[in-house]
Amino acid sequence: MAENEIVLEAQVSRKVMAARLAAGLAQGLLLYWLYAAARDAVWPATAAYVMVPLLTVLLIWPMLLVSSLGHLAPRRAGYWLLAAAAVLLLFAQHDVWRGLHAHLLLPRWQYKAVWSPSVPLLFYSAVFFFIAHAMVLAGAHEGRRIASYNGYFETAWKLAIQLLFSVFFVGALFLVLWMGAELFMLVKLGFLRQLLRQAWFNVPVICMAFSCAMHVTDVRPAIVRGIRTLLLVLLSWILPVAVVLVSGFLCTLPFTGLTALWETRHATAVLLATASVLLVLTNAAFQNGAAVVALPLRVGARTAAILILPVVLVAIYALGLRVAQYGWSADRVMAAAFLLVALCYAGGYLWAAYQYDTWLQPLTTVNIYTALLVLAVLLALFTPLADPARIGVHSQMARLAKGKVAAADFDFHYLRYEGGRYGKAALEELAHATGPDAAALRAGAKAMLAQDEKDRGKPPARSTAPVSVAANLTVWPAGAQVPAGFLTQDWQATPDDQKPSCLSTREGKCDAFVLDADGDGRSDVLLLEKKQAFGARLYAAGGDGVWRTVATLSYRDAACAPLIDKLRQGEFTLATPRFKELRIGDRRVALTPEEPPRENCLK
Repeated sequence: MAENEIVLEAQVSRKVMAARLAAGLAQGLLLYWLYAAARDAVWPATAAYVMVPLLTVLLIWPMLLVSSLGHLAPRRAGYWLLAAAAVLLLFAQHDVWRGLHAHLLLPRWQYKAVWSPSVPLLFYSAVFFFIAHAMVLAGAHEGRRIASYNGYFETAWKLAIQLLFSVFFVGALFLVLWMGAELFMLVKLGFLRQLLRQAWFNVPVICMAFSCAMHVTDVRPAIVRGIRTLLLVLLSWILPVAVVLVSGFLCTLPFTGLTALWETRHATAVLLATASVLLVLTNAAFQNGAAVVALPLRVGARTAAILILPVVLVAIYALGLRVAQYGWSADRVMAAAFLLVALCYAGGYLWAAYQYDTWLQPLTTVNIYTALLVLAVLLALFTPLADPARIGVHSQMARLAKGKVAAADFDFHYLRYEGGRYGKAALEELAHATGPDAAALRAGAKAMLAQDEKDRGKPPARSTAPVSVAANLTVWPAGAQVPAGFLTQDWQATPDDQKPSCLSTREGKCDAFVLDADGDGRSDVLLLEKKQAFGARLYAAGGDGVWRTVATLSYRDAACAPLIDKLRQGEFTLATPRFKELRIGDRRVALTPEEPPRENCLK
């Protein structure tokens, strides 16, 4: 009977492999068709409500199909795949509707809009369906809607390792193909190199190779289980190191305070990443709850389960400070959603840590139900229920209405390029504003609405009166006078994308050193931004009276605080260069001396 079962499994495996390879080939051909349409800027690439859903479905749905074959009964697989396609279409249509997915290409020397899904949509859709698919497979295997934790553990880790090694397999395959191409080039045969440069070849081969790798890892469960066990054991021994580091960090907070965290401007992201690392490493030690774990790892896992909560609470505090000062934005809404999930994990893990009669067994319940919460949160974020762009725009408009932000400082650029359709609707409302500061609001909104999509990366234009440059400068040496022409120049109209912010915004502040750097008897101005030492720029007036950048100070020297302090104190002289310049024809070429290694930035 066992032999018959093995033969039957082999026959089924061959049929499943053929179906998986066919699915991979179909995926590759369809993806190439979309690529060709985008390259030539033709339909469907120019039809947003067609291109975005098609590309989203073709990138994610075939992987669900390949993984389902051989594991789900045809009817169950059909229901699940139809439901998955419906959710993907919902996500993609909403992505188009909210208006944050356009990308500009330059085919045939003309700007034409071609459409693709936003990066967050693709990434978080992959996360959503990884969790959902693992839960569906585990439930189908056990014949229940909510499977056991061991079933989820086995299925999720198997799927993760399959995906990881499938990517590795595709990469290794193309390394071998490129090696073959270089071998043939040794004998002046370039056909394989040319073939590997063709999208019509690469895209289908990648998809088929990925499907093949998924099948090979699927029919070798013992190998996958061995790799998983080795990986988890290695990760679990990193846990004590992480626990020591996080404990040390938390112990320093009463002495350093939280001000330093606020000043970094990325504390929430770092703390969220720290909580995620503790979660992963704790689960690496816990595994399915039945593994034999060494005492140091048991202590480390229980300690880590306790540490997650204070880390998350500090992250919530950091995010709260940012929201209180600047209001909600799309990024902050996403961070708040992640913190909600992290807080559920943290509370559950703390509860599990204090159940001393078990080896963290309550983690099984916490992990299952928090995974369901993750699915609900992602579903809300990528549908109109809790669209981060909508919440961010409404928050910024409310701050403007309540006078928490002045019209001169309002971020029209955020509404235009990060607010999607909500931001554009808000700009259209502001374009007809009435009441105090109405002129500034109307001008700023109309200017941003008129801006072309390909100017997305340009800094926002200010709708206020010209910036008072003199108010933004701290002049050195004390008592020196900045030339009047420098202060009165219209820096907004000056074509210099690298000019310091103190010349174009009210918030920018600079140190201004007045000196005669070229010895022509006229004062020049060396500007150094106070907050961000990204180099210093020397300005001099030309024959037409326009001030322009004529030289720069290196980033390394501008970032050397002791060096800049001496510059402020006037402890400097203007010295002749060690090497003279070369005059070659009508051009002067400078020789840059080699510098020996420095003990510090002053020497």
